[in-house]
Amino acid sequence: MTYRVIQWATGSIGKTCLRAVLDSPDCELVGLRVYSDLKVGEDAGAIARRRQTGVVGTMDVEEIYALDADIVIHTPRLQVPYEMFDDELCRLLRSGKNVITTAGNHYPRAHGERRTALFEQACADGRSSLFGVGVSPGVIGERIAMTLASTSLELEAIDITEVFEASGMVSPDFVFTVMGMGTDPAEVDLLAGPLPGLYRTLYSETLAYMADHLGLTGYVIEDDHHFELAPADTTIRAGLIRAGTVAATEWRWHLRVDGVTRLTLAIIWTMDPTIPRYAGRPHWQIRMSGKPELSMSIDLHDPVDSDVRTTASQYIAAGIVMQSIPVVVAAPPGVVEPVAFAPYRFRQRAD
Repeated sequence: MTYRVIQWATGSIGKTCLRAVLDSPDCELVGLRVYSDLKVGEDAGAIARRRQTGVVGTMDVEEIYALDADIVIHTPRLQVPYEMFDDELCRLLRSGKNVITTAGNHYPRAHGERRTALFEQACADGRSSLFGVGVSPGVIGERIAMTLASTSLELEAIDITEVFEASGMVSPDFVFTVMGMGTDPAEVDLLAGPLPGLYRTLYSETLAYMADHLGLTGYVIEDDHHFELAPADTTIRAGLIRAGTVAATEWRWHLRVDGVTRLTLAIIWTMDPTIPRYAGRPHWQIRMSGKPELSMSIDLHDPVDSDVRTTASQYIAAGIVMQSIPVVVAAPPGVVEPVAFAPYRFRQRAD
């Protein structure tokens, strides 16, 4: 089967997905949504450094909605508020297009019946499916940690920590606005403001998915954030982080049941790999306490070829997208959720 694909956005992840689509014998690009005037009218092949395709970039979303396609690879940059892309996602779904998005929505039911119903109704109207993908959220907790948990005879707690050295990120808007780097903590609330609210909404989907499949009920999710300040002016690829402003963030949440911590998820981004708190730590580490005690470390390695600009994180995100296309297209209408095989189930006391 040949899948007719629309690529929606051509940032770092979107461009990697676009190349993968153009390189795949199973995909035909039929539309390209861009956000820059400079890319309007430019051939997709030129944007992706590939052959000419005859498909050119457009900012006319009505043109995109009207196209006939099997799947939309939706890769805009995550923004505040989290719900920013709801309308366009629902319009795409109602137009009969399946959607794979990297901008959240990994587990909408984490946010209650109303949000779940929003997407389920759009899928029902268009006989389409929605799947939110990513590495974390998406794979580390939902797939890898759940598989490891299925080996437990007795499970007490799961702790997942990500440490990402992000000084090589290119976009100033993403680094200084969405990530919160270079922020003066006296002026911006990084413990309870809009930015931690955005990440709580996003990453609570991993915690809720894991809790629901582990049989945990009546849980609460508690914030436990931290940030590190730059000791001196620090130049990174996206610009300058001034001394005394934020050079690293720790977004951490604990899922507790009856006062006992069962799940912890920490997302740590640093612009200075020499900060002792983070130096030498793996990209992801999963720790499980119980019987057996278990830990797993995972690292990503960027290409050593200096001519390749694509990073390991971009490759892995595009890989997840591409492997998901046949599954999402074949799925019945609705929100697609990863399947946990033979998961461990906590035994909670009955109230």
